[in-house]
Amino acid sequence: MSALSRSSQPDPPPSDHRPPVGVLQIGDGNFLRAFADWMIDVASEAGALNARIVIAPPRSAGIVDRLNAQDGLFTVLARGIQDGAPATSRRIVRCVTGGVDPRQNPEALLSHARDPKTRFVISNTTEAGIAYAGQPHIAGQWPRSFPAQVATLLWERFQALGGGTDTGLVFLPTELIEANGTTLRDLVLRHATDWQLPQTFSDWVTRHNHFLNTLVDRIVPGYPATEAEDLFAQFGYTDPLLVAAEPFHLWVIEGPRALADEFPLHKVGLNVIWTDDLKPYRASKVRILNGGHTASALAAFCGGLDTVGEMMNHELMARFLQRVVSDEIVPFVPLPDTERRAYAESVLERFANPYIRHELLSIALNSVSKWKVRVLPSVLDYARAHGRAPAGLAFSLAALLWFYRGQFDAAGEFIGRRAAGAYPIRDDRAALEIFDTAWRDPVNVAPTLLADKRLWGMDLTTVPELTLRVGETLDRIAGVGLLPALADLLAHHPN
Repeated sequence: MSALSRSSQPDPPPSDHRPPVGVLQIGDGNFLRAFADWMIDVASEAGALNARIVIAPPRSAGIVDRLNAQDGLFTVLARGIQDGAPATSRRIVRCVTGGVDPRQNPEALLSHARDPKTRFVISNTTEAGIAYAGQPHIAGQWPRSFPAQVATLLWERFQALGGGTDTGLVFLPTELIEANGTTLRDLVLRHATDWQLPQTFSDWVTRHNHFLNTLVDRIVPGYPATEAEDLFAQFGYTDPLLVAAEPFHLWVIEGPRALADEFPLHKVGLNVIWTDDLKPYRASKVRILNGGHTASALAAFCGGLDTVGEMMNHELMARFLQRVVSDEIVPFVPLPDTERRAYAESVLERFANPYIRHELLSIALNSVSKWKVRVLPSVLDYARAHGRAPAGLAFSLAALLWFYRGQFDAAGEFIGRRAAGAYPIRDDRAALEIFDTAWRDPVNVAPTLLADKRLWGMDLTTVPELTLRVGETLDRIAGVGLLPALADLLAHHPN
């Protein structure tokens, strides 16, 4: 069986004569390769774009050597459920020319920054990547932080090409923070000030470079290790860079129409939306997808389940999730009703994807801050509309409190227990200490914890009926177990 290479998998003939467009990609992980690179390859094959991508890892050498050994090629395998039916597709991504490690050879990447054909910079350096880290600017030395790397690339381009209107770059950061493009630009300008670069450079960065805010959505499990040999036998070649993903994909980009015409992924059937206001789409994803996960995962785990797949196959848990999403979350997402309900249906279908094993305990990481950001806004909107807390989301809060019913062990780990055994509770140490203290008085645990502004940023006892519902649910869980308590909720407490 041959290895994946240009000789074994030659490129198809070009579909038109569009000039090549250079793309620098800071990030070599599974997500960008199965998301942005996959989309650009689709658009290039369709003739809407003629892109050439160079990939650089943000920190260590990553997959650069393996990527270059395969001439930049890798396979994306998309599997899941679409419109109620199984869907599978395989694509060899050909638009990546290779990878460079700027720590070993910064000139290799800086040469692309100086190239007039380079136009786009795509990044995924994790949410912690777009953060300020003061450091000197040393010629020939690659900076540690991503914003400083961008400042270095732009300074190199400015010196080589000047500060004209046609020399700027378009930045498409995919890090999952709010206003990712705006934040990145502000940090680049901060480094320019730190390094005492000329004001003409900062003016050029601001006026002629585009730092676009974006929102991305695709579940990418990564390399399917347990299936790899069988898959390679089907493919007829081996590919250690194979990456698995779900079929669903969404890229929302806040930017002008002229740039959309330069980056026309939306014109070839891809789920790419250009908009002048990203906020409603962010609210939709955070509340429906992330909020649905957070509202259900801890209840399912405390009920004895281990994965999202098990939760979706459990009649009671699936019904609970459907209820809270449809009745308590979706009505308050600031999008047209048909659009938000269509997205909710796609989310529930994605949760049931049999090819993705998503551990509930991994979703449970840092659940206090997640519940505050993802679920609490829906609770408050519902309470304002109906004069009382939503029963389903109140149950989710009770399940969170029950999940956090732990104790510190000798090693300082906070450990909870369910019927299947002990489990680690991972969150901010200060939050864990609050729960540890509060659970020493189980009778008053609900009002004590809900009133603690350190956890939620507000006193939740002010939300009508929330404390009552959470307290009653905790009593019921303690008496009969979580799943029977949930059955009671669904049978006797309609919203």
